[in-house]
Amino acid sequence: MSTARAERLVNLVLALLSTRQYLTAERIRGIVPGYADAASDDAFFRTFERDKTELRELGIPLETGRNSVFDPVEGYRIARRDYELGEIDLAPDEAAAVGLAVRLWDSPELTGQAQGALVKLRAAGVEVDDQAPTVIEPRVRAEPAFAPMLAAVQAGQAVRFEYRRSGSPERRIRTLEPWGVVSWRARWYVVGHDRDRDATRCFRLSRVTGKVTAIGKPGTVVRPEGVNLMQLVSVTGGGEDPAPVTTARLWIADGRAAGVRRRGDVVGRETVAGEEGDVVEIGLYFPESAADWIAAQGPDVLVLEPDVLAKSVQHRLEAVLARAGQGSGR
Repeated sequence: MSTARAERLVNLVLALLSTRQYLTAERIRGIVPGYADAASDDAFFRTFERDKTELRELGIPLETGRNSVFDPVEGYRIARRDYELGEIDLAPDEAAAVGLAVRLWDSPELTGQAQGALVKLRAAGVEVDDQAPTVIEPRVRAEPAFAPMLAAVQAGQAVRFEYRRSGSPERRIRTLEPWGVVSWRARWYVVGHDRDRDATRCFRLSRVTGKVTAIGKPGTVVRPEGVNLMQLVSVTGGGEDPAPVTTARLWIADGRAAGVRRRGDVVGRETVAGEEGDVVEIGLYFPESAADWIAAQGPDVLVLEPDVLAKSVQHRLEAVLARAGQGSGR
C-alpha cells in the first residue's frame, strides 16, 4: 500500500469516527485530505469505492444510513461501539511491563511500534506509566539489519547481504532463506538456510555490512517444522559452522534448569546428595562459554564429565562466593 493511500484511509477512518451523523460521499470528498485531488467525479467515486472495500476487508465496521427521511442520499459513519477495543484489564505488574517495553527498545522502528501499542492501551482506558523510575534501566539495541531481516522473515522472502566473518576483514555475499531473528547473549542473529552452502547457518546481525536486499517472490521461504531457532544459535555460540568440540555429561535436578535440559539428550537417572535428577549429554561447541551458563544454574546442574569443564564451573562458583563474602564484610 502506498503512503498516500495509507494516509487517506487513516484520514477517512478518523473523519467517520469523529461524527455521529452520516457523512455523504460529497461531504467526505470536501473534508478528508486525499480526495480533493481527484481529476474528475468518476475518479473520486472509483477511489472512494476502493477505500470502502479496503476498510471492510480490514474489519472496520462501516455503516451506511441517512440522518433523516428527507436526505436524498445515504451517508457513512463508523460507530465507536463497534470499532473501539473492549475493556482491557491489566494487573499492575502487566501495565508496568508495557511501560517498560516502551523504554526498552533503542531502535527507531521498534520504539515507534512500542509507542503505538501504548497509545492504543491508553485509548482503551488502561493506565500505563511509562515514566515511572526503575531500579534497572535495560536497553535493547537492534542492529541496522534487524528491520529488513525481520521483514523478510515475515514476508517469507530470501535475502542477499554482505557479511564479515569473525576475526577477518574479508566480506562475502551471502544468500539466505531466513527462518527467524533471535536474540542470544545480548546479540541478534538471523537463522536460516544458506543457499551458497546448502546448509543451516546462523549470522550475527552486527557483522552484516551494507544493505539487506530481499530477493525472489514473497511466501516462498517457509520455516521447517520442529526447528528450534534459539537452540541452533545457542549450541553454536552464534557461529556459522556448527562443529561440536566435546560432549559433556550433566546431572540436572528434577524440575530445574529447563533451558539446559532442552539442549541435550536424557541418557539416565542419578541421585546426587539425596536429590534425584536426569543425566543429560550435551554437545559443546564452546566449552569456555558453556562453563559460564552452566555455573549460572547453581546447584541445579552438576558437571559429571569432562573433568576440565567441572573444574571450570567450580572455579566460577568459588569466585562468586568470594565476591559475596567480600561484599558482606564491608
